[in-house]
Amino acid sequence: MPYLESLKVFVRVVELGSITSGGRDLRLTPAVASNRVKELEARLGVRLFNRTTRNLSPTEVGKVFYDHARKVIDALEEAEAVVAGFSDTPRGTIRVTAPLGIGRRVIAPLIPEFTTLYPMVDVRLRLSDRKVDLFEDGLDVAFVLGELKDSNLKLRKIADCDRILVAAPSYLENKGTPQTPDDLLSGHNCLLLRFPRSPEYFWTLQTPAGVRKIEAKGRFDADDGDVLTQWALDGAGIANKPRFDVARHIAAGALVEVLPATPPLPASFGCVYPHRKFQDPKIRLFVDFMTAEARKRMDMIANG
Repeated sequence: MPYLESLKVFVRVVELGSITSGGRDLRLTPAVASNRVKELEARLGVRLFNRTTRNLSPTEVGKVFYDHARKVIDALEEAEAVVAGFSDTPRGTIRVTAPLGIGRRVIAPLIPEFTTLYPMVDVRLRLSDRKVDLFEDGLDVAFVLGELKDSNLKLRKIADCDRILVAAPSYLENKGTPQTPDDLLSGHNCLLLRFPRSPEYFWTLQTPAGVRKIEAKGRFDADDGDVLTQWALDGAGIANKPRFDVARHIAAGALVEVLPATPPLPASFGCVYPHRKFQDPKIRLFVDFMTAEARKRMDMIANG
């Protein structure tokens, strides 16, 4: 068992890029995680990592060992999932990620409800608006708002989310209200969700002539959608948001819909997971529960 635990630490350290992050993911202190890696290197008689004061990267033999170690961990998880299918009590850990805003308001409140129903299951939720890789990040389920491009993943659709452009009345009084998509390109500050590999450098609008891409520009951007909402509320610019996410602000008059005749394309909200993960009863139960309850919660939020 200690050897297996060391393998798990090694795999997560490679995937997350640091001993601290790998240990934290497995709920181990950096010192314990570091010792596990050293024990593994001593057992194998090789150096698995190149270490500097600023960087940690696997050696060539470390890369080769990682590929095989990852297969061992995957095979063990699959075996455990098969055995769990014979039990009436699902157990184990589910690693989940979701976008920040929808994660806070829709997904996070449902986690305690799920774990109350299944007390032997732990859920580790990570929120980020950045694009994630389920395989590289060692995740079981990801909630996504947008298109699914990875054919190796299974998608369970939750809802179609209308998107709208919004701004505060104070901003529109100061800068004027755009009348056409072209008006966005002259003198308006578009609040953009940006991060490495971000897909939202363009706003894709629905117009009478068809779908049109607008190269939205702004003087500042953020990698947190809730920050964009707050900037819009503060009168700093125009934001592209899911309607349900800002419905309460519109109802209160704090935000106004901009260009309602040419709104952005809607986004699909759902959860994705590797095909093989659905063999695991706890993953299947989690996906079934979350998709059903998330729809109800989104309707509740949208309707105030």
